[in-house]
Amino acid sequence: MIRQLALQLPHRPAMDAEDFLVAPNNADAVAWIDRWPDWPAPALVLYGPPGCGKTHLLQVWRARAGAPAWSAAVLERTDPLDLLGRGNACALDNADAAVDETALLHLYNMVVERRGTLLLTGTSPPAQWKVTLPDLRSRLLAAAVTNVEPPDESLIVALLVKLFADRQIQVRQDVVDYLVVRLERSFAAVRRAVEEIDRAALAAGRPITVPLVRSVILDSGGLPSSGA
Repeated sequence: MIRQLALQLPHRPAMDAEDFLVAPNNADAVAWIDRWPDWPAPALVLYGPPGCGKTHLLQVWRARAGAPAWSAAVLERTDPLDLLGRGNACALDNADAAVDETALLHLYNMVVERRGTLLLTGTSPPAQWKVTLPDLRSRLLAAAVTNVEPPDESLIVALLVKLFADRQIQVRQDVVDYLVVRLERSFAAVRRAVEEIDRAALAAGRPITVPLVRSVILDSGGLPSSGA
């Protein structure tokens, strides 16, 4: 049953060759990425909690648009013109962090002038960003907005099965049941948990079982979080 659940979710290849699982928590965001370049505004803001998968969608978009992706921190030391790729498009990750507002405004205006596109990611909708420049705030509020919710239990199950399968491991149902109620609800946490469990199993020369997973938890002081 678990393997059927995983296979029923379509896969979205990402730049790093991992698959992106399309599910109800991210379906709207995926639709917006698919809609590019037919966006109703020059910019799209994609927001969601850390580890929810928005960075993977950013990578999917940058591959399609031929656009570079930057951390918003580069704004304060880089000419906005140097941030644009072919097609006058670029992506800024963590754009709701403390950034150079003047530089972001110049970048936004340049994208508009060149009829390009700008993808911004953050952890909250733009209406909640701490922006002091009125012109920048008005532009952000005029941007298209979509979000990714934390994965639900069914997606966590599917992701566990898929990530173990990527390592040529057919994980047992009792292991999945044990993990799904203990893991932080984020893609990053699930990936890190699978990595640590696989590493422990290889080091011990043992199959992945509930006792082995329990020992990983005890040795590490808990299952991995997203790190964010």
